[in-house]
Amino acid sequence: MTATLDLWPIGNCQVSALVDRAGRFVWGCVPRVDGEPVFSSLLDAASRSAEGARGFWEIDLEQCVETKQYYRRNTPVLVTEHRDAEGNVMEVIDFCPRYRGEGRMYRPVAFARIVRPLEGSPRIRVRLRPSRAWGAEDAPRTRGSNHIRYITSEMVLRLTTTAPVGWIEDEHMFRVEKPLYFFLGPDESFGDDPRITLETMLEKTINEWRHWVRGLATPVEWQDVVIRSAITLKLCQHEETGAIVAALTSSIPEHADSGRNWDYRYCWIRDAYYTVQALNRLGALDVLEGYLAYLRNVVDSAKGGHIQPLYGVGGETKLPEWIAHGLSGYRGMGPVRVGNQAAEQIQHDAYGQIILSNAQAFFDQRLYRMGGTEDFHALESIGERAWAVHDRPDAGLWELRTRSAVHTYSVAMCWAACDRLASIAGRLGLEDRGRFWQARADRIRALIEEKAWRPETQRLSATFSGDDLDASLIQLLDLRFLPPGDDRFLSTLKAVEQGLRRGSHMLRYAIEDDFGLPETAFNVCTFWLIEALHAIGRIEDARTLFEEMLSRRTAAGLLSEDIDPHNGELWGNYPQTYSLVGAINCAVLLSKPWSTVR
Repeated sequence: MTATLDLWPIGNCQVSALVDRAGRFVWGCVPRVDGEPVFSSLLDAASRSAEGARGFWEIDLEQCVETKQYYRRNTPVLVTEHRDAEGNVMEVIDFCPRYRGEGRMYRPVAFARIVRPLEGSPRIRVRLRPSRAWGAEDAPRTRGSNHIRYITSEMVLRLTTTAPVGWIEDEHMFRVEKPLYFFLGPDESFGDDPRITLETMLEKTINEWRHWVRGLATPVEWQDVVIRSAITLKLCQHEETGAIVAALTSSIPEHADSGRNWDYRYCWIRDAYYTVQALNRLGALDVLEGYLAYLRNVVDSAKGGHIQPLYGVGGETKLPEWIAHGLSGYRGMGPVRVGNQAAEQIQHDAYGQIILSNAQAFFDQRLYRMGGTEDFHALESIGERAWAVHDRPDAGLWELRTRSAVHTYSVAMCWAACDRLASIAGRLGLEDRGRFWQARADRIRALIEEKAWRPETQRLSATFSGDDLDASLIQLLDLRFLPPGDDRFLSTLKAVEQGLRRGSHMLRYAIEDDFGLPETAFNVCTFWLIEALHAIGRIEDARTLFEEMLSRRTAAGLLSEDIDPHNGELWGNYPQTYSLVGAINCAVLLSKPWSTVR
C-alpha cells in the first residue's frame, strides 16, 4: 500500500493521530505532538506491506469491498464505514476524548475506538502494533485479564477493551455481533464499564467541539471549509501551554526525493502568528489567549535578548536535529528528521510577529486578560531587538540554511513591530513612547523604500542586495506597509505573479537554494495571491483561483504545505497550519455578506 496524504486527523489538543482511507492509524505521537511516534507506518514505506510491519492500528473487515469516511458534524470525531462482499456492514468511530469537567479540560493521552455492527455479522481482525525507538522496534507487550500493555519509549500504554483480549493479541479473525470498545491510554486501571464510559466520552467530546464551533463567526459561503480548517488549527494547539505547531507530522518531503524533509511539530513564532490572526477573524479567542500566555513566557525567558524562530511546545529552546534511521521515510523517501536546526537560525521577522500577535490584547475588550502598561513595557524589549537588527542579514522566512541577506520581509516585520508599538502606546495614553516608536517605524520605512525599490525593473526586491522575486513581498499589503492602490505594490504584484505563478499555484521563489530548484508550489503563497487579487479589484480571478485551491483538498477537507503544480498532488507536512489559515482568510474575504441571505 503506497502512502498518501489523504488522511483524517483526530485529536484532543494533547495527542493526535492520522487515519488513512482504510481506517488505519498510521501516525500518532505520545505523550504529546512532538513526542515519539507509536504509530509510525506513514514514514515506514519499507514495511507497510510486510508481514512484520509495525507502527499502526488496524481494524480490518474480512473481504472488505467498500469504505466510506466522514466526520461527525462540526467535530474531529471520525466515522469509517466498512462493507464486505456479502453485505455485512460495520462502522468504526475514532476520537480522542476532550471535554470540560470538574473545572478543567479532560484531554488524556488516549485514543478511543468504538466498533459497531450495522448490518449482518461482519468479521474483523484487530492489529495493534505500536512502535518505539522511532520505528526501529516493536513495542514490547504484556497481557492482563482485560487489557494489553505496550511499553513504548515515552510511556507505557494500556489497551482496555471489551473484545476478547486473546484474539486481539493473536490478531485472530472474529465475528462482531455487538459493539466493541477500545481505549488506548495511560497504564491505569479502567475501573468503570468501558461500554458506558466510552459512550459517555464520545457524547461529551462531540458536545464540546460543537459548542466551540458554535462560537465561530463564520462567513456565509464555504462554511464547511472554514469550520474544518478551524477545528484542525485548534488540534494543532498544545492546549496545556498554548503553543501552536506548524503541522502534526515530520519529514513528509516537499517533493519527491528532494531531501527537503523537516520536522514541523514545533511552535514557529511566524506560523503561530498567522494562525491566531485567522482564528481571530472567526472569534476563536481561546486560541489567542492560550498562545499569548505561551508568548509571555518566551519573552520573559529571552530577557531582552535573541528570540528564536521556533520553540518546543513546552517552550524548549534546544531542538537538536537528528535522523531516525529506523524509518525509511514517506514512500521510502528519507531521511526522517527529528528536531529542527532552524531553531538555531537568525530570523528577524519573529520580533514583529510577537508584537503583532500581542497587539490585539490592548484593544479587544472581550479578552479575559487585556494588555496593560506593564505588558507594553515588556514588549518594548522586543521592539528594541527589532530596531537593533532590522538592517542586518538573516536567514529569512524561508529559512535558507547556507546563505543570508537583508530580507525585505524581515525588515518590514521589524517596521511593523515599531509601528504597532506606537499604536499600543497611543491606546494606553503614553504619548512620548508613541512618538518614540513612530519615529523608529518611519526610519525603517524610509530604509525599505530606498533599499528594496528597483527603479530599473519598477518593483520591490525581496532582498536589499539583489533584484529577487519572492512571494513574501505580497505580505506588504497584509502588514499595511503599502495600500493596494500603491503603484509600487501593483507593479511588484504583477512581477511576482508573472515570475512565480505556475498555472493555479504560486512558488515561494524560483531560484536555486540549498537543495536546488524548488519543484512544488507553496500553498499559502497561492492564498496570499488570492487576497491580493481581491484587494486590487480582480474579484472573479480571486474566486476562481480560490475554488481551484479548494478542489485540491483531501477527502478530510484539508491541505498540506506544498502541491505539485502539474498534477495537483499534495506534498509536505500535513495538515499544515499555513494552508488552513489561507483557506480561512480567503473564505472570509471573498464570501458574500450575511445580509444577502434570504
